[in-house]
Amino acid sequence: MGVCTLILAWQVFEDAPVAVAANRDEADERPTSGPAVRDGSPRYVAPRDERAGGTWMGYNEAGLFVGITNRWTEGDPGERSRGRLVQDALGHERAEAAARFVEREVERTAYEPFHLVLADDAAALLLAWDGRMQVRTFRPGIHAVVNVGWDGNYFVPERRRDVAAEQAENTGRVRTALRPEPGETAVEWSERAGDLLGDHEYGRCIHGDGFGTQSASLLRIGPEGAVMEYADGKPCETAFEPVAGFDGPLTDAD
Repeated sequence: MGVCTLILAWQVFEDAPVAVAANRDEADERPTSGPAVRDGSPRYVAPRDERAGGTWMGYNEAGLFVGITNRWTEGDPGERSRGRLVQDALGHERAEAAARFVEREVERTAYEPFHLVLADDAAALLLAWDGRMQVRTFRPGIHAVVNVGWDGNYFVPERRRDVAAEQAENTGRVRTALRPEPGETAVEWSERAGDLLGDHEYGRCIHGDGFGTQSASLLRIGPEGAVMEYADGKPCETAFEPVAGFDGPLTDAD
């Protein structure tokens, strides 16, 4: 499980150092519940996979964002849901600490391959796992993570050659289209990103037989707090609605 398109604008907007737009593609029958405040230390806001537990993305009251995509490479069968790993990572206050936890965790528990994105106001990291771990530090800018890689670092697996090649090409177009425009605010960027998530010309919104885009999320995290919006359905036909979160500024949790 995971999102299939994850766009991160990191340190691009002063009022929202972490801005995210993401689509989740999944089997139609897989049960989920929408984003809500979840108990934890720190508490976090995330949707929930009701089959395996865990989540595909969320943020916590310390201001940490965590999101995961599949990685279309061969790897060990998963003993544990990757969504549980996202949930565990949200139990940390900072991206660097969460990354160290994940690096330790994959050595003791088998997970299917993934790309995991961790971001706060000080660091943005990508962890790619397929039996070995790659860690990349993102610079300020727009980053796009999908099943076949990130930011132009794409691969084409033999078993999904045509689909993977198309996904890589479309993701490059998405990243270019979502470069910030002069004077653009985080809110304006999020609106453009939400429209693009539902734009079939970019191949982000999937309609299939028993499988497709099930939801989309927009998130902005800044010193004054966080704003999350959620489309509980295909974003080409479903409006984004605000999600209740934490009141007031996000600070390091006690």
